[in-house]
Formats: sequence, structure tokens, C-alpha cells
Amino acid sequence: MSETSHVNNKSALTYFIADLHLAQNRPDITACFLTFLKNDAPKAQTLYILGDLFEYWIGDDDNSPFLLEISQAIKALSVLGCKIYFIHGNRDFLLGKRFAKQSGMELLPEVTLIDLYGMPVVIMHGDTLCTRDVGYQAFRKKSRSWWWQALIKSLPLFVRRKIANNYREQSSTATAMKSQDIMDVTDSEVVHCLEQYQSQLLIHGHTHRPAVHDVKANNQQAQRIVLGDWYEQGAWLKVTPDSMDLLDSPFE
Repeated sequence: MSETSHVNNKSALTYFIADLHLAQNRPDITACFLTFLKNDAPKAQTLYILGDLFEYWIGDDDNSPFLLEISQAIKALSVLGCKIYFIHGNRDFLLGKRFAKQSGMELLPEVTLIDLYGMPVVIMHGDTLCTRDVGYQAFRKKSRSWWWQALIKSLPLFVRRKIANNYREQSSTATAMKSQDIMDVTDSEVVHCLEQYQSQLLIHGHTHRPAVHDVKANNQQAQRIVLGDWYEQGAWLKVTPDSMDLLDSPFE
């Protein structure tokens, strides 16, 4: 278990985002994200990125102009005093310390307990909650092993890029064949997570189904907040000491 508490001299405002799936073939999403970093994020003291910032990640040695632009924009936000934290998603779990450092981000464990204005809150990407997707969970277990990652990282960059593109195509085909229920969270897993961390609020992404769900955990009412994806519009959770709002912004 990891617990963090973040306080600085900026306004009491925190943003949570996830599932941007940034890629060169979607310049509209990139433009929306860069606008968010320039106009909205500087107002906050903290930004949490809860996975799948990128459509795929093949290694920190990928120094393409596209990734450099994103890295510099995130770094510029951190220079302004906004603390930026990143939790790996199922698409960018290979993102490492090198890229995080050059972008001014701090990597967090896949499940982290934070102190959000005095409230203990569990944050995560959310893919581990989807236990009914047995095929994905088997791949996840393998791909998080040290030997699998060492093997992938040892391959030439162009080979890794080809593997990533093939995986994206296979993933899209597999997803189309699965029922929506299988790809959503397992309710009992949500309750188990909240009770394990003694929290009444869970924030995650992954399912691309933005909503606020009421659940019962620790013999009390609790909530699960799901962040939206950025396929059609920007989406973020804005939190102050007095409010929580799921917001979105249409692409221009």
C-alpha cells in the first residue's frame, strides 16, 4: 500500500485525468490535452494521470518529436508548481523513470491511497477491477513480469513499434467480440479494494464509462468515480475541498 499527501501554496484544486490514448494519428486529442495543460491545469496544485495517457508505449528510448512535445508540455506545467503524478495504464505500463523524470512526473504504485483534502481516497487505472475479463488478466500478469518486460525492451525500437501496432489491432478485434459486462468492473472487487484501504472513495479510469456510482463498503455508503476517455472530448475530474465535478470540453 502506498499513501501520499500533497499540499503546496497553490489554490486548493486537484485534477484527475485518464484514458487520453495520445497518438500521432489523433492530433485533435493532442491539441485538446496541450490546451488543458496550458489553460486549466496551471490553476491546480496537483494533477493525477491515472493511466493510458498514451495509446501505447514501447520504451523510454523512443525519442520521437511527438513524444518530445508531450514531455515538454507536461514539464512546463511542473515548472509552474503543479505536482504531477502518474499511474500506469494497460497501454502505457512500460513508461519508465526516464520519461517520467524528463516530464516532471512522479510515478505512483498501481494502487495508491492519497489524502485528498483530508479524505482517504484510492486511485488506480482500473483494469485490475475487471476480473471477469479472464483473457486480459492472464496477459496482464505475464506482461507485468520482469522477464517479459526485459525481453521486450531488449528488442530494437522498430520491432517494438511493430509489435505494439499488431497488439493494438488484436486488442480492437478482441474487444469487439467481448460483452460490455465482461469489460466492466466486478462489483465485489470494488468493495474489496475500498475495504482493504479503509476508504469510502475510489477514483479510476479504464472502462471509458464516466459516472459516479454509489456502493457500500466498510459498512458505510461509498462512491466509485469513473473518469471519461478523450476520444470525442476532453474529460477530467475537478476536486476542491468543497466539491467534485466531472467535466468535459469538446474538441475544437
